[in-house]
Amino acid sequence: MIHVDVALRRGAFQLDARFEAPEAGVVALFGRSGCGKTTLVNIIGGLLRPDRGRIAIGDEVLLDTAAGRCVPAEGRGIGYVFQDARLFPHLTVAANMRYGLARARGRSQAIGFDELVTLLALEPLLERRPWSLSGGERQRVALARALLAQPRLLLLDEPLASLDAARREEVLPYLEALRLRLRLPMIYVSHAFDEVLRLATHLVVLDAGRVAAAGPLSDASLDPALTSIVGPTAVGAVLDGHVLARDPDTGLTRVRVAREGELRVHTASARAGERLRVQVLARDVILSDRPPEGLSVRNALRGRIVTIDPLPDDVRRALIDLDGARVVAHITRDAVAALSLRPGAEVWALVKAVSLRSHAFPAE
Repeated sequence: MIHVDVALRRGAFQLDARFEAPEAGVVALFGRSGCGKTTLVNIIGGLLRPDRGRIAIGDEVLLDTAAGRCVPAEGRGIGYVFQDARLFPHLTVAANMRYGLARARGRSQAIGFDELVTLLALEPLLERRPWSLSGGERQRVALARALLAQPRLLLLDEPLASLDAARREEVLPYLEALRLRLRLPMIYVSHAFDEVLRLATHLVVLDAGRVAAAGPLSDASLDPALTSIVGPTAVGAVLDGHVLARDPDTGLTRVRVAREGELRVHTASARAGERLRVQVLARDVILSDRPPEGLSVRNALRGRIVTIDPLPDDVRRALIDLDGARVVAHITRDAVAALSLRPGAEVWALVKAVSLRSHAFPAE
């Protein structure tokens, strides 16, 4: 496990954050600008010392202020990719990458130079200088350099924040490829929730220096604490399922979610057995008290209401259990009364296929 429990005060800002996460996977630190995300990763990386705290990766303690232990940054075996690539301007791309190799210091090699060149499509760039690269290309080189140091943990501090939309979409597939290829734990800082949905396995939500929610993405994505940060229109469930089959004529892919639920989603391509992550936004879920008939909606998931909680403007938040997964729906108070909705009631959650977003995801 990755264990983090730290506190720091600097002027009016106070960080008091604690979370645990599995060593395998991508932990997303998510929150508004100024909530303490970069401060927290700098503490984890050893670039900033907290007033008190304890940090451990597996059995190795990197920081324990109570015991007077603080492993320096260079001894932690942690890679760091910043918002700006910070490449050496006088070196070629290949030489920048080999600098990472030189810092491996005898650690066992999880991924090699040639494999990273292939994985990150760097072959045409190897003899070029950083000034001649696009922002997306520089970030790919920075990723390669950090990984060639064979780190035990990779920190990524909003690595796409300085890129425009096109360059951002250029880099995201490479980050997904790294997640698929490596078992290396990563802590990924972002204030863009769509990045979190594509990359994360575990979510830590920071709000004003404190952890507002934490856990596996499928659980933490349902936490009401997210609403105040991403807004009600972006809140919803994240379901990890597996592909049953794809109809090439309609472009719809059948995905098994929960124990018995099935969704039909649009995908560019999908293979039977492949894992697929589907986001179901609360605003797109319609509740019915009976099985749907004569509707264009392609997805109907049977479940039971767990809770119904008030939101502003006479809206209610209904949490529905699907026997192995959960979704949320935002409905009016009038609809709750008209349908006699209450905890324990059986309902059907209806959602259009065109409103679903899906991303390929690796097996655990």
